Amino acid sequence: MSPTIFSIMLSSLATGTIITMTSHHWLMAWIGLEINTLAIIPIISMQHNPRATEAATKYFLTQAAASSLILFSSLINAWQTGTWDITQLSTTQSCILLTMALSMKLGLAPLHFWLPEVIQGTTMLSALIITTWQKLAPMSLIYLTSNNLSTATLLILGLLSTTIGGWAGLNQTQTRKIMAYSSIAHLGWMTTIASIMTNILTMNLIIYLLLTMATFYSLIITKSKTIQDTSTTWTSSPYLMILMMLALLSLGGLPPLTGFIPKWLILEQLTAQNLTTLALFMTMAALLSLFFYLRLTYATTLTLSPNTTQTKFKWRFKLNMTTSPMSTTLTMTIFLLPLMSTLTL
Repeated sequence: MSPTIFSIMLSSLATGTIITMTSHHWLMAWIGLEINTLAIIPIISMQHNPRATEAATKYFLTQAAASSLILFSSLINAWQTGTWDITQLSTTQSCILLTMALSMKLGLAPLHFWLPEVIQGTTMLSALIITTWQKLAPMSLIYLTSNNLSTATLLILGLLSTTIGGWAGLNQTQTRKIMAYSSIAHLGWMTTIASIMTNILTMNLIIYLLLTMATFYSLIITKSKTIQDTSTTWTSSPYLMILMMLALLSLGGLPPLTGFIPKWLILEQLTAQNLTTLALFMTMAALLSLFFYLRLTYATTLTLSPNTTQTKFKWRFKLNMTTSPMSTTLTMTIFLLPLMSTLTL
């Protein structure tokens, strides 16, 4: 893909997301989502091979189905209430349809099956866009309609996503699939808190974006597509591997790293709302995710593949890509915990 077309696609992505995030009319929100979907499909199928085509087709079909459900729910709501305002979602049928549609858009369990397959079939850069930028528009709709959606449904979807995201990621060897199931689990945490406290939802989303970007940048620079690849990268970039280890532990939510902030605050709010049992199950589900982060961490920094003395330290050539986004996100991945009181204002 030529740089001009690629920049047009990226600007269309940004335009679609901004239209959805700033609109109060259902039709404008739907148009923004459609622009977003149509812009990402050429990026997914940049590589001319059957896997990329399959991934783009799966993505298009699921997103088109979800968009049609969103349009259908808004039509039902407009027919029964006489308004197209996003915040005036008052009918039960519309709420159920919208919850299903946004779950499919985001990749929440049990409508998550498309996400690992699409991410595995595309490039690391496309996977980074799908797991970060593409979550902004649907999550903004959840934010706007959180007062009207069923709290019990959101809590069940959140618990299911956290559990399945952790469980399904245990047996994976491909880093892209691990990041896909990590995304499902983190979206489960966000969905759980969406109907209780939206400012924690916003903070959780920002931290999730930082953590995922930092990890994906590290994987892109080291060209690590499998766990075996990460175990052989230490000799060429040891300092980056140390930072990647900390980013993975932060994704797992270990203190005193940044990823501990949202889990701490969400569990605190669940306990304050007398949802102690749900908080317990969410904590147990987080341990499942932590296991595959620790597994990847162990392979990345604590093992060294069989080699001779001559190959223990490889030639380290200058990278042909910018590392400033990676260094910024990696720093914020590790050191934001002291700012928690400021972030939660």
